[in-house]
Amino acid sequence: MITVETKYLPPSEPSLPALALQITSLVGSYMLWIGTTDPAAGPDAAAQAPLHGSLARDWACAMPALTPGLPAPATSLFRSSSSDVALAMAQRLARRFQKQIFLSVDVPPSFLSMGQGPKLAMEMERGIVATLKEKEAEQSRS
Repeated sequence: MITVETKYLPPSEPSLPALALQITSLVGSYMLWIGTTDPAAGPDAAAQAPLHGSLARDWACAMPALTPGLPAPATSLFRSSSSDVALAMAQRLARRFQKQIFLSVDVPPSFLSMGQGPKLAMEMERGIVATLKEKEAEQSRS
């Protein structure tokens, strides 16, 4: 069954932006969009964030490796010179969840260039992992 869900991820530090995560659960794969949202508007703004964002700012696809221990095969579908976060993150997610991952990271270049890039990327990945773990647990119960 195909489902679409959008989740608000509050900032863990005042210097980081709030994030919105849209998860499209497909058969054997996830299509994920993660981007910034207005923390003042709270969770209500998260549902609108993907509509105002950009799918192809930094977009990658990764498959779980057929042989354990090998890196997940992946390719950039689109990326800009200011962002290359999606490829490596999609590989890690595909390896962890053993599913095909389409990942679009939509973060303004200013956040990545002001020294917040690595911290923000870690925050995004933590939010995605926690959300996908919840989804996987829900699916195994049903």
